[in-house]
Amino acid sequence: MTSSTPVQRGLVRLLNTADGRALCLAGAVDADAVLAFRRRYGREPVRVDVIDAGSVTSLSGAALELVRDHLDVAALGGRTVPLRRSPAFGRLLVS
Repeated sequence: MTSSTPVQRGLVRLLNTADGRALCLAGAVDADAVLAFRRRYGREPVRVDVIDAGSVTSLSGAALELVRDHLDVAALGGRTVPLRRSPAFGRLLVS
């Protein structure tokens, strides 16, 4: 019998918090997780007050694009959106 570590499936959600609307990403966020998010919330970036990627273990290109799209929309509107990053997410931004 072999033992394997289960892969933590990623998720992307919009949450209403006390600090405003949050784009939350967690786990191994792959293209399927991004597709599920877009089916649920639509393709266009929405106004968010914070992006929480503090629990991300890995991020696909589609997920990184989703985050950047939301940051770009905020910047175009003259807003800065705080970004909470996990170490794995932080490495992606500097590479």
